[in-house]
Amino acid sequence: MHGLINRSIQCFIRDTYSQMVWQEVAQAADLDFDGFEAMLTYDDALTTTLLDAAARRLARTRETVLEDLGTYLVSHPNLEALRRLLRFGGAGFVDFLHSLDDLQGRGRLAVPDLDLPRLELHDHTATNFTLTCFGEHRGFGHVVVGVLRAMADDYGALVLLEHQGTKAGAETIVIALLDQQYYEGRQFDLSQMQP
Repeated sequence: MHGLINRSIQCFIRDTYSQMVWQEVAQAADLDFDGFEAMLTYDDALTTTLLDAAARRLARTRETVLEDLGTYLVSHPNLEALRRLLRFGGAGFVDFLHSLDDLQGRGRLAVPDLDLPRLELHDHTATNFTLTCFGEHRGFGHVVVGVLRAMADDYGALVLLEHQGTKAGAETIVIALLDQQYYEGRQFDLSQMQP
């Protein structure tokens, strides 16, 4: 697993719960180092062990931990750059959904050896969609649910999201857009200039 993913899990636990909780999770996962290096590669089994240790320590399911990780990646102040990058996907939430097909390629432009899952959006109606997540690592779909939930909030859209499980190696997420302009979303400007 790419170190950037493991480092994201580490930062999520540390920033959301505390450095002490991270140390407890790291100890339970039998890590023999202080933290992950973002540009190294680690054995996939280590990531699985880490997620299982986090789920036990936090008294949550692994799926919930992964969804919370996805929300963290978009909503935490330390990761404003990622939120901004995702907001360039479109002016509204539906535009953003349609930009997800290109996410894997854009990720590889930034980090060539980062193996993000391939995402495929299917429109059923103007407000009902299915997003299929193809990847070799189980659980990425739950991270995507967290990202979608946070981005819907960011755009001010009211959506229902349901992870429908895994079939033939693909995870399916059902998206029902109830209101694209339910409330005022977070402020977003193309430039980062402060007034």
